[in-house]
Amino acid sequence: MSRIGKLPIKIPTTVDVTNTDSVITVKGKFGTLERIIPAIIGVEQTEGSLIVSVKKEERTNKALHGLYRTLINNMIIGVSEQFLITLVLQGVGYRATVQGKSLVLNLGFSHPVNIDIPEGITVEVAQNTTIDIKACDKEQLGLFAAKVRSWRPPEPYKGKGILYKGETILRKAGKSGK
Repeated sequence: MSRIGKLPIKIPTTVDVTNTDSVITVKGKFGTLERIIPAIIGVEQTEGSLIVSVKKEERTNKALHGLYRTLINNMIIGVSEQFLITLVLQGVGYRATVQGKSLVLNLGFSHPVNIDIPEGITVEVAQNTTIDIKACDKEQLGLFAAKVRSWRPPEPYKGKGILYKGETILRKAGKSGK
């Protein structure tokens, strides 16, 4: 049995969980999420908690056991609290603004970069160089943050680029440093 998979998932009072055949639906104040569950995974709902179980003990099933328990837990946390990723722009002249449904980045190119913001994701620019991205779906949030970051990944010589908050860059010496 998976160590992570056997842990019960606590359901807050503000969250509604519906489990039908192979689809689990989670509703909360920040949105609604659905996920298809494979047939080998069983989900039992008791008072205030969910228990994820495996129907047949095999190596791949144990891995799926822990995975789906974590995915369901992330769904519950997302609809009740939301996830947050903060990106920091480091570089001379690097700026970000939100215009309607798109994020506009000035990253030292000859043109501004326009990135469309998907449904379910909110983007706030606290300062010109700090971007707060919030969503209830952790997977979509990470994909969007990686897409924004891919325009200027941090480089090791000057430390310029788009960084996650709290990330440190291992700096390299240039040509003159031996």
